[in-house]
Amino acid sequence: MENLKFIDPLLHGITPNPASKLSVKNLVGAGIGALLVGAILKKTGHNKSAAVVGSLALPLLTTACYKQISKSYKAKKELTESSGIEYNH
Repeated sequence: MENLKFIDPLLHGITPNPASKLSVKNLVGAGIGALLVGAILKKTGHNKSAAVVGSLALPLLTTACYKQISKSYKAKKELTESSGIEYNH
């Protein structure tokens, strides 16, 4: 019975690892870098490599936008959120 930690790991103090520790600036830089490298590869005649590298730019930039929007939403929610205890003086 003691080895049933797989049922609910949060009850046993096991927390999941964060998905990504990359900041928004890092993701934007990687996305713009992928665009530039893809353009340079296309100019030099490596069309297939340019397509692969250039196709990474949109997911990186989209992830950066999502992280920025979720961070601002979280900050806004913390400002307006109450603890449920209202003090009437």
